[in-house]
Amino acid sequence: MIIFEREKSYIMVAQNDHAKVSKDIAQNCKEDYFFSPNRKKEVLLAVGEHDRGWIEPDTSPIWNDKKEMPYSFIDYPTDLKLSFYKKGLDEVEEMSNYAGLLCSLHYSSFIQDADESVVEEFWEEEKQRQNRLSDELGIKEDKDMKETMMYHLDLLKFSDFISLYICLHEPGDNKYKHSFFQNGFPQLFLFATDKPIIAHWESKETVSLSFSPLNGETEVELHYKEVMKEQIEKDGILQAYKDTLFSTRKLTFK
Repeated sequence: MIIFEREKSYIMVAQNDHAKVSKDIAQNCKEDYFFSPNRKKEVLLAVGEHDRGWIEPDTSPIWNDKKEMPYSFIDYPTDLKLSFYKKGLDEVEEMSNYAGLLCSLHYSSFIQDADESVVEEFWEEEKQRQNRLSDELGIKEDKDMKETMMYHLDLLKFSDFISLYICLHEPGDNKYKHSFFQNGFPQLFLFATDKPIIAHWESKETVSLSFSPLNGETEVELHYKEVMKEQIEKDGILQAYKDTLFSTRKLTFK
């Protein structure tokens, strides 16, 4: 679950809904920026399904007593989180070896430095998955294919970050910037002359990019729930979340 706190409520976005926005972004990137058109369908599959491991846990959010707020994807209990990661990665691999490889590389990139035994075990299993899939796809010994794969991984991460940007900020407010985005998006692309791409709210409905890889203005719809703190205190996080109806936010990237 992606959590953004307001004074009297929490904006809660299920990871799979966030991933759908990521896919809409990637789908509207210029054709030339995929470099390998024959892989476009699988790249889009990876972008759209990269958080599918969260589908089950996001139906039943849990409370973080220490922080006195709902657990988010950032602080969710590690052992549970990794079990859901693995389940999601297994399911993506069943759909496409290439998408499974991209998603495995994506998740491995931000947990490999942790020293918990459960993390080390996950990392080792994913390295084995990556080696196996790279061999099966003929990527391991092909420098050009490997470079293209790493570029596609950056496209996945970039699409992921753009969607996270609208989930983790108050629409229209440029005063607060989440730590993920202090220096713009971390992925550097040749088409952006290797400079960070920076997002800026022009209004509550519009986000501009300092350099846009998109075909043109792109409209997305983000589904979320605004769960009131008062209701959480009364009924608990699980019941309050289930009783809250979904809302939809329409945004345009330009």
